Amino acid sequence: MFPLSIFLNKLIKQGTLNVIDAEGKIHKFSGSPDPEITIKLHNKSVKWKLFFWPDLKAGESYMDGSLTIEPPHNVYDFLALITKNMEWRPDNPFHLMGSDPYSRFKGWLGQINKAAKAKDNVAHHYDLSDDLYDLFLDANRQYSSAVFKYPDDSLEQAQINKMDLITNKLLLKPEHKVLDIGCGWGGLSLHINKRTGARVTGVTLSEEQLKVANANAEKIDGVNFELCDYRNVKEKFDRVVSVGMFEHVGRKQYKTYFRKIYECLEDDGVALVHTIARADGPGETDPWTKKYIFPGGYAPALSEIAPAIEKSGLYITDVEILRLHYAKTLCEWRKRVEQNREKIIELYDERFLRMWEFYLASAECAFRNLGHVVMQFQLAKKQDNVPLHRGYLCS
Repeated sequence: MFPLSIFLNKLIKQGTLNVIDAEGKIHKFSGSPDPEITIKLHNKSVKWKLFFWPDLKAGESYMDGSLTIEPPHNVYDFLALITKNMEWRPDNPFHLMGSDPYSRFKGWLGQINKAAKAKDNVAHHYDLSDDLYDLFLDANRQYSSAVFKYPDDSLEQAQINKMDLITNKLLLKPEHKVLDIGCGWGGLSLHINKRTGARVTGVTLSEEQLKVANANAEKIDGVNFELCDYRNVKEKFDRVVSVGMFEHVGRKQYKTYFRKIYECLEDDGVALVHTIARADGPGETDPWTKKYIFPGGYAPALSEIAPAIEKSGLYITDVEILRLHYAKTLCEWRKRVEQNREKIIELYDERFLRMWEFYLASAECAFRNLGHVVMQFQLAKKQDNVPLHRGYLCS
């Protein structure tokens, strides 16, 4: 197990990790008795891969079956143990483990995200089978953090809570025109129109999402969807909303993004941006997620977002930090994937299922242990475009 054993001895301070190597020998790394998780390495090369490239090879090894988790535990239990020992705190040297001196430079290169590249990145993840997303998302296909107002809220109710909160923050009226940047399958646009009567135009770069959105809006007056890069929108709107899109914009495009919101807003306009973010400051997308799940994706820190807003001419009129809501959302998605594992294998194969399991489990752990949060920014061109108190959010 050398040199992996040296690393694990230093890392594991909470819980116990048992590693069965390719020869069948058990190696114990313990900081405390519980939880106790056992993994098995099925060939000799895995220990070297995990030592030199842990943030890429752990996921790849799980995908190809050369790393397995012994029952009764699963990949979430394993990652929860590992990330708990890497959790964000000032005295933890393992929190930023996996980065290298050139990571920020390479990260910036991957964040240029020109229009053609942006479309390819979107297609990589969002143009998968409709049947896949039906197996774990809610009926409105909300593929972003829900808001759990009460502990016993279902996923469906929590997603409605999220859409209602956003609708309240937009201060919508029936006569308003709304731009939905990165509209996905159109669930939020349809909800806004149904609840307020406002007319909504949604733009997306996903051809598959557009098909579903148009089908859902076919008989609804006042909602339309377009295959369009947000940078090419020319029309003015009373309101602009963007949920789960900013993570895909790319750091080099932040000023462009907020400037486009400014340009699209009428003078009395209000915007709402909902994004995954980092509480622990600027970082880098881990290489496994970048390669297999969200190429070009990055969760920014507040210190990276705020300067771009300041330069756009927009006022930040409200910021809300939704902390563990996405962890709870991902947990619900993960449970539904587990319930439908055979159907997912039929749609793709077992390797894809393991990839999706690792994705949802690692994302949930990022929100529980690694400083990831969700931020909502309410923005306006003028200070008095929104009330001076937050009472309107409770309606």
